Formats: sequence, C-alpha cells, structure tokens
Amino acid sequence: MARTFGGVFMYSLSQSEIQSFKKQLRDRALELRRAIHGALIDSDNKTYSEVAGRVLDIGEQSVVDLLADFRIFEIEKEVSELSEVEAALARIDAGTYARCADCGADISVERLRAYPSANRCTDCQARHERMAKDMTPSL
Repeated sequence: MARTFGGVFMYSLSQSEIQSFKKQLRDRALELRRAIHGALIDSDNKTYSEVAGRVLDIGEQSVVDLLADFRIFEIEKEVSELSEVEAALARIDAGTYARCADCGADISVERLRAYPSANRCTDCQARHERMAKDMTPSL
C-alpha cells in the first residue's frame, strides 16, 4: 500500500510480503552456502597446483593461474552476496527491512523484488555508486 510523506511515495510491506521476501532470502542463503561449500570441496579435491604440474608451457600456466584467480573471485563474490542476504534477514528480524540505511525512507517493493537484499532506496544507491566511482583512483 502506497502513502505519501513529504510528497514522496512511501511503501509499507504487508506481513505476507515480508514473509515472502524472508523465504526468498533464506532460499538464496542456502543456495549460496551450498555453492561456496561445493567450490571449496572441489578446490580441495582438484587443486590447481596439480593441474599446473601437468602444464607444458608458460601460456598454459597463465591459463591455469587465470582459472584459479577467477574461481577465487567467484567464491569471494558469493561470500559477499551471502553476507548481504544474511544482513537483510537480520533487518527483517529487527523490523527495519525495506528501510533505506541512508535516508530512512521505504525501499520500493519493485526494488526489493529485483534485489531482495537491498539496503538503500534507488536514489541513495545511485548516489552511493557515484561516490564510490568518484573515489576510485584513475590511472
């Protein structure tokens, strides 16, 4: 249900919507935990150093190194997403889910449907990304 606050539309989630997002977040957390666990088990079973030991030239070694780096990056990305999902679940438990961490306004249902672990409204997220981009050193 939408309401206005200072000319801005505010959204309040129903209990059934909150429960739906909670289930979606829990399912995603489980999926991420399984993926991370599987990747770590796989890396133990088939280490890249074993593959590298069979590499014949420097070009092939570079590919092996790239694959190892890429897999580490994938795991780090999954761990980061898991952290965001768990933070969203904690916000549900605390009663602050769907509230922007920066401005305190409600996060739209449309944004939450697209990104259930969102902790900023669209405007604040855009501002956050611009600031992060501005802080990135250029060459």
